[in-house]
Amino acid sequence: MTSPGSPSQARSLIIERLVGDSGEAAHVIGTGRSMGERAVPLLQKSLAGELGAPVTVDLRAVEISRVPDARTHAGDAFAMTIIASPTSSDAMTLVADAPAIAVMVCALFGGDPDQPVSPIERALSQIETDVATTVFQEVAQALNGSGRRSLELRLPVPRALSGSEAKRRVLRDGAAVRIVFGISTPTDSGTVTVMIPQRILLATRGIADVHDSEGTTSDWRARFSEEVMRSTVTLEATMPLARLTLGDLAGFEPGQVIEFEETAQSHAKLSARDKTLFVCEFGKLGQNYTVRIRHPYDAGQDFIDGLMPG
Repeated sequence: MTSPGSPSQARSLIIERLVGDSGEAAHVIGTGRSMGERAVPLLQKSLAGELGAPVTVDLRAVEISRVPDARTHAGDAFAMTIIASPTSSDAMTLVADAPAIAVMVCALFGGDPDQPVSPIERALSQIETDVATTVFQEVAQALNGSGRRSLELRLPVPRALSGSEAKRRVLRDGAAVRIVFGISTPTDSGTVTVMIPQRILLATRGIADVHDSEGTTSDWRARFSEEVMRSTVTLEATMPLARLTLGDLAGFEPGQVIEFEETAQSHAKLSARDKTLFVCEFGKLGQNYTVRIRHPYDAGQDFIDGLMPG
């Protein structure tokens, strides 16, 4: 994926990053685990047929993640592919690390499974990339499903990327479920990481959306998009100076000193994105200025106080 070509596309990507479709964490992980557990025996059988030698496939982890983190633990040498569906250009992202590729190449070319595999510490060769593509195909087929719950992946998978091409590929940010499969022999093991955006699971697996039901404050916080809770905002603390007439204001000159009201320091307001959140008190700790929260901001009370100054 390249940079967005228009302001509306950029806005869509930003909105998805902040509030992109996501489900309740427990449901998402449960769905991902069910998919992974169903895929293991299918993958075990299909890889044995493709590679011509037995390798062990196991489910290592299922967790909440973000799509760009697919490459985080893959090291310097890895293979990657991105699979589209009718509704998304990135319905599934797969990454195989170098140890997994080494295990699969060794199995394909008849290496002794009881002997350690030579690690790959260089750019992947054409053959190694092709083997990774074959394995990605089997993983995608095992996870794709069928019928109403199918991910509807567009198979066969695109040829795997490797080297600088794989590292430079931009992955659209968004909440995802991360499914990690282990592929091993008695002496070595590696991993194939699968990233499925949560918006795809919401559309195909019927996971309850975060807005489907109401609950207590704790339920709301757990259900409300984790992505929004992690987004950053700029806090602004302002302190009232004095109540002046427009005439007084018009008479200001450079260098003039403005006197604070007596209670100004204890009536600072803490705001974010033009919304006042708390009433605070200015102070100083060492060389740093501080604000100490006194109580939440009450717009009604502030209005009444404005009607009756002093």
